[in-house]
Amino acid sequence: MRTLIVTAFVSVDGVMEAPGGGPGYRNAGWTFKEVEFDEAAYEIKGREQEEAGALLLGRRSYEEFAPVWPTMEEFARYNTLPRYVVSTTLERDDPRWPATILRSLDDVAELKEQSDGGPILVHGSAQLGAALADAGLVDRYYLLVYPLLLGAGKRLFSTADKDATRLRLVEHEAYSNGIQKQVYDVVR
Repeated sequence: MRTLIVTAFVSVDGVMEAPGGGPGYRNAGWTFKEVEFDEAAYEIKGREQEEAGALLLGRRSYEEFAPVWPTMEEFARYNTLPRYVVSTTLERDDPRWPATILRSLDDVAELKEQSDGGPILVHGSAQLGAALADAGLVDRYYLLVYPLLLGAGKRLFSTADKDATRLRLVEHEAYSNGIQKQVYDVVR
């Protein structure tokens, strides 16, 4: 079975919306506008790119990433990986960044059941990440927690009324700029 990992930049109050920029969010770009850069904090980003066997995205994230990521040198490995998009409305993938469209969380569960292919990495998809967590499909979280309270914005976790999910901290580090790396395994 493949491991499903949600990776996110998140504020202390749980907001993950538009960390690198984007239209329509008042705090867009908060990861670089509000916190001093410390290269050491991003070590995990290079590691997750090397370890990943596939990318899984929600429709909105895919539509934002598809025109940009193929041209970005720092995402060279991601551009070689199989990509999957969970969407009930996307009609076809973007030819610049081809992907397989999955129509349901059951399709994601089937993808996880494959015995080979390496970890599946979920990037930048708040709604999808929350749905996957609520469905019990997430195995691990890679979080870079920024020392910010953003107030409003899309959150990493849903507000659904559900039983507690236990997490085990398996790796952590604090950096000079206040960012904390927190890696959690979901306890089953």
